[in-house]
Amino acid sequence: MTSLTTVDAAPVDAAIGQEWWRTAVIYQIYPRSFSDANGDGMGDLAGITERLGALQELGVDAVWVSPFYTSPQRDAGYDVADYCGVDPLFGSLADFDRMLASAHERGIRVIVDLVPNHTSSDHAWFQAALADGPGSEARGHYMFRDGKGSNGDTPPNNWMSVFGGPAWTRITDPDGTPGQWYLHLFDSSQPDLDWTSEWVRQQFRDILRFWLDRGVDGFRVDVAHGMIKAEGLPDYTPPEGAGSMGGGATPLEPDIAASTPASPPFWAQDGVHEIYRDWRRLLNTYPGDRILVAEAWVDPLAKVALWVRPDEMHQAFNFAYLETPWEADELRTVIDRSIDTFAAVGAPSTWVLSNHDVVRHATRLALTGDNLQGAGVGPKSVGLPDPAVGLRRARAASALMLALPGSSYIYQGEELGLPEAIDLPDNAREDPTWFRTKGERYGRDGCRVPIPWSADAPSFGFGPTDASWLPQPESWGRFAREAEEGDPDSTLELYKRALLLRRESGLGSGHLVWRHGFAHDVVAFRNGDVTVVANVGTASVPMPSGEVLLASAPVSGQLEPDTTVWLRS
Repeated sequence: MTSLTTVDAAPVDAAIGQEWWRTAVIYQIYPRSFSDANGDGMGDLAGITERLGALQELGVDAVWVSPFYTSPQRDAGYDVADYCGVDPLFGSLADFDRMLASAHERGIRVIVDLVPNHTSSDHAWFQAALADGPGSEARGHYMFRDGKGSNGDTPPNNWMSVFGGPAWTRITDPDGTPGQWYLHLFDSSQPDLDWTSEWVRQQFRDILRFWLDRGVDGFRVDVAHGMIKAEGLPDYTPPEGAGSMGGGATPLEPDIAASTPASPPFWAQDGVHEIYRDWRRLLNTYPGDRILVAEAWVDPLAKVALWVRPDEMHQAFNFAYLETPWEADELRTVIDRSIDTFAAVGAPSTWVLSNHDVVRHATRLALTGDNLQGAGVGPKSVGLPDPAVGLRRARAASALMLALPGSSYIYQGEELGLPEAIDLPDNAREDPTWFRTKGERYGRDGCRVPIPWSADAPSFGFGPTDASWLPQPESWGRFAREAEEGDPDSTLELYKRALLLRRESGLGSGHLVWRHGFAHDVVAFRNGDVTVVANVGTASVPMPSGEVLLASAPVSGQLEPDTTVWLRS
């Protein structure tokens, strides 16, 4: 691990402590695909620094930067080989410090990704575990186990990897004989750490301090419901319909203990909470409201709320909302339940529609069949969505989301209306999900394609050359930021207007009151002095009275389907 050098880089408003995170709009930067400063086809930290002005103009409060650490990049940086180093693909620690300082100068806070469930198999810790052998202290830092059967030829249990295939790989000892098995809930190059080890816990305290001392404003914690496994590592067969990350089966079940489904033995174990209490105590010793954000794919919402109790994390991604279909009853239900459930533990609800792991919502909301990322489905086996319908729904859904009280997340490119890049050639794909399932699962590459900045420039302005680590669709010029800038009908200007009005009207800290008297397929509420009306049905409805502050599509005497308006009366 790189030495723990500290720098003087205080976070924004360090002395004020206004709990900024309760109402913040946070923009996710996927570094590989945001902006490439040196022309090698890979986004980098210098590229982020160059483009921070665009995010300031957009009006975001903070950025969450996906992993940029030293890594062999077998899982796009979520396989970390040095938690305190910057991979040369993205630059250097000096580049990170310049990016952080520039963001703070613009009033933008910076949250960095942390990946504590597993490391890269290239990490020095894992290499020491392989070298030192069974029973050694180093091997005890990971989940090594003997196999079953007389020769240990059978894996220790039947767990399956999130990326497909078995969750266990057997090593070969230095003398050439078969050795123990190690657990990897993701790719075989991502061995799971053993969080019962105090040594592991101390390493991560040091990692947190390293980045906090540099001035970061918080951490988004990858797989925050992982790390602790059930004692004895019992066999487990997931129920039909369960999500591979632990959620997705019952997002809207009643939030009562009797209906809470049992957690898989590798997700959402009670022991994770003491880890976050420990981290929260550490963060509380720093000025400036540093935060922890949980990626916890857990059902139902009442269980997600356990991650954001007052002495644990500050926010948790609201995946129940992300997974809710474009349907009025389900939207009203998930909004109500989200606000009530998180408020019960003193936390704000978060709202999110897209990220680097899911089909972009400009495509997903128009799908008429299976999700593209499901097992056995893909662009060759499902009907492709109408892009015009997808964009119209995405704009309406974003306008609805950004009016809700709490904190909202925006994934890079959604402010441009970017759809999923569906037609990637097979030989261009990089997601390990695609390879481990032999192409049965579409994977996540389609939402990770580098975003366009200029319609007429090489790589659509992503970088100074035509290089792009994933191919960009030829049609993306019309979504380029420069092409949308100043166009009052563009998605970019819709987002800018929404974020400005959200801040001016205090919607993030507001209180939602449902409005009645509308058609069943209309979702309507009041937040402060703003009334929000979304027609999610298939028929036009009469346009409500009031001054139109924002409209996701043109409006006149009728509110057309897939349209959201903000009104002041």
